[in-house]
Amino acid sequence: MSVTLILFGSLSAFLVMGVPIAIALGFASLLGLMASGVPTVYLAQGSIISVDSFPLMAVPFFILAGNLMETGGLSKRLVKVANVMMGTYTGGLATVTVIACAFFAAISGSGPATVAAIGSIMIPAMIKNGYSKEFSSAVAASGGALGILIPPSIVMVVYGVVGNVSVGDLFIAGIMPGMLISCVLILTGYIISKKKGYKGTGEKFDTKEFGKAIKDAFWALLAPVIILGGIYGGVFTPTEAAVVAVVYGAFVGSFIYKELKGEQFYDALTKTAVTVGTVMIIIGVATTFGRLLTMYQIPHKMAIFLSGLSDNKFLILMLINLFLLFIGMFMETLATIIILTPLLLPVVTRLGIDPIHFGILLVVNSEIGFLTPPLGVNLFVASKISKISLERVTKGIIPFIVALLLAITLLTFVPEISTFLPNLLK
Repeated sequence: MSVTLILFGSLSAFLVMGVPIAIALGFASLLGLMASGVPTVYLAQGSIISVDSFPLMAVPFFILAGNLMETGGLSKRLVKVANVMMGTYTGGLATVTVIACAFFAAISGSGPATVAAIGSIMIPAMIKNGYSKEFSSAVAASGGALGILIPPSIVMVVYGVVGNVSVGDLFIAGIMPGMLISCVLILTGYIISKKKGYKGTGEKFDTKEFGKAIKDAFWALLAPVIILGGIYGGVFTPTEAAVVAVVYGAFVGSFIYKELKGEQFYDALTKTAVTVGTVMIIIGVATTFGRLLTMYQIPHKMAIFLSGLSDNKFLILMLINLFLLFIGMFMETLATIIILTPLLLPVVTRLGIDPIHFGILLVVNSEIGFLTPPLGVNLFVASKISKISLERVTKGIIPFIVALLLAITLLTFVPEISTFLPNLLK
C-alpha cells in the first residue's frame, strides 16, 4: 500500500508542480524503487530494455516519414485534391481541412504533425476567406487528432507492444472508426458554417481541374496505398512499412516533386531527432513505472475493484472512458497508453471485451486529450499558426469535443465498428 501511495502520490505532486512528464515518471519510479528496496539501477535497465523492441522501431521512422512528406510537398498536394473535391460547398474549407488531415494521417501517424502540416496551409486560407480564427484553428486541431486513429498510428504501435496485441489488426481496426470520426467532424464543421454563414468558393465542380489535381497529387495519394497495402497484403510488417514510408517520402520529395532540398532534409532529421528523443525517454520510464505497478499487483486489485462495481461491461467501459478523458487533460498520450494499458487491459479482457476494441477506445479518448487544456498539444500547435490565444482556440474546439464524445459513445456500444474488419480479414 505504501509503495502504491508513493508511486501515485509523487507522480501527482510532480505533475502539479509542472515537472515534465518524462522526468516526473522517472522520479516517481525512482522513489518507488527506493521504498520497495529494489536496486535503483532497475530504472535504467528497465528503460533500456523497454525501448529495445523491434515493433517500437516503427515510431521514429513514422515520425521521420511524416516530417519528410510535410516538407517534401506532399501535404499541400493533398490539400489541393480535397479543395477541388469539397471547397465549393458551405463551409467547404472546413471540410477540406478535415479530409486533408485524414489523407495526411494515413501517412504520418502523429496528431501534432498532422495539425502542423495541414493547419499551416489551411488555417491562413480559411481566415483569408472570412472564417473566424477560432473556428479555423478548432477545425485544424480536431482534424489533426485523426493522425493517431487512421492507420498507420504511432499510438497504436505503442499500445500493441505494451498490450501484446497485433499492430496489424489495430491498424485495420482503425479504418472504420477513422471514417466515422472524419464524418462527425465534417458534419460538425458544416453545421457551424451553415449557422455562421461561412460559404465555399462558389465555383462549380470541375472534372478537368479535379483530374489535374489528382494527377499532381498521384504520388502523395499513393503513399498510404503502398504503406497500408503492404502491411495488409503481408508484404512487410508495420515496422518495415515505416522504413518504406521514409524511403518513399524522401524519394518523392527529392526527385519527383523536387521540393525536399538539403536544408529541408536536415530540418526534418533535426525535428525527428528531438521528437524521438522525447518519445523514447517517456516510453522507457513509463514502462518501468508500469512494471512497478504490475509488481505490486495494482492492475489485479483494480480489476477486482471495477468488477465489483458492476458486471455490465458497457457501464465499465463508460467509466473507463470518463477516467481517460480526465487523464488526457493532464498526461501526455504515450505515457497514458504505457501506464494505463497494463492497468486496464486485464480489467476489460476479464469482462470479455476484445483488446482490439479497447485499443480503439483508448486511441479515440487520446484524440480528445490532444484537444483539452491544459495539455492539449494540438491546441498549442493551432494557436501558434493562427496567432491567437489558447483560450480562444479552446472556445472554438468545444463543439468538436462534444461531437467526439458522441462518437466515443457510439464506438463503445457498437464494438463491431472497430472489430468488423479485423475479424473479416482473419
